[in-house]
Amino acid sequence: MTTPEPQSPSPQPPAPVSKDRVYRSPAGIAGGVLLLALALWLGIDAVVAGEGSTPWKALAALLFLVPLIAAYTVRPAVFAGDDRLRVRNPFRVIVLPWGQVASFRSAYSNEVFAESGDKYQLWSVPVSLRGRKRAARREDRRAAGGGPRRGGVLGGYGQFGARGGGAGSASVEADGPVRAEADKIMDELRELLEARKAAETSKGEVTVRWAYEIVVPAAIGAVALAVLLGVG
Repeated sequence: MTTPEPQSPSPQPPAPVSKDRVYRSPAGIAGGVLLLALALWLGIDAVVAGEGSTPWKALAALLFLVPLIAAYTVRPAVFAGDDRLRVRNPFRVIVLPWGQVASFRSAYSNEVFAESGDKYQLWSVPVSLRGRKRAARREDRRAAGGGPRRGGVLGGYGQFGARGGGAGSASVEADGPVRAEADKIMDELRELLEARKAAETSKGEVTVRWAYEIVVPAAIGAVALAVLLGVG
């Protein structure tokens, strides 16, 4: 009688990889798209209808302005994952493993501090003093028994996407105080830091990369525009 061979255990499915939380500014993106559309409209019109050196000046101006507009409006974002925080600012991309993050600070701008003492601004999570005042008024109203009111035609959907309103809006929590949305985002980042800082996969070094795809075209456009304007 033959003895059946032991069967090897079936391979376990890989653990699902959680997606990064992405914090961007839809209001900034909308403004950037409008500015880009205006710049392209005026620039293309100058290229098509301009005479003499005007088309070349328009092309140089577009090469200079379009990357800068995109850098300050469409580009900024914060990606918070289980192992790291990636900050995409206008001209740099900073990757900070959670083990290298010391703290977050919210004053007139939202910032992250590395263990080395270096400070990086979170461009895509702007501070809104108006939003904080609005949140304080709603909290006072709720404490007085009036209850919070949801304002805005978006019904709570605003600057930072599907959850909550924009930096200028107040977020209403049934079991907590009313806070501006940017402050709530910073609270979420602090909670994620506390939960993931000691994790083995959260170790590593801070890396900073310059956004040459923004810097190089803008520099070339600036030089070309200066030369064309100087030549006349």
